[in-house]
Amino acid sequence: MSRFYPDMPRVGVSVLCHRSGKVLLIKRGKPPFKDHWSLPGGLVELGETLLAAAERELREETGLTAELGAPVETFDSIQRDEDGRVVTHFVLSVFLGPSLSGEAVAGDDASALEWVPLEELEDRPTTPGTPERIRRLLGR
Repeated sequence: MSRFYPDMPRVGVSVLCHRSGKVLLIKRGKPPFKDHWSLPGGLVELGETLLAAAERELREETGLTAELGAPVETFDSIQRDEDGRVVTHFVLSVFLGPSLSGEAVAGDDASALEWVPLEELEDRPTTPGTPERIRRLLGR
């Protein structure tokens, strides 16, 4: 099924990985939201649990592992075209955890990555709601 103009929502995961007061953001290398900064993540594969997908996506996009538990939030990301048709619809579960190991290197769909202090979240284009979501989930 296509990501664009899909027949049904696609299920995905995002990972809010943090360390030393900073959060890990990736610069998206592909649409939707190409060149916007976002939490690492991607689609869940058939037969894969949400947690396994979050761990895999974090590793593929950043080279890192994190201490992840249950999802901390689930939300819809729906974009429509000028005619009101659904261009994309993702149901995303967000996982939260501190970085455990690995060297952060952009990989897979990420064109860049950066550890970003919370006070600098507004200094770059982000996917919708990302700075607010980060602050809320980290309790800041």
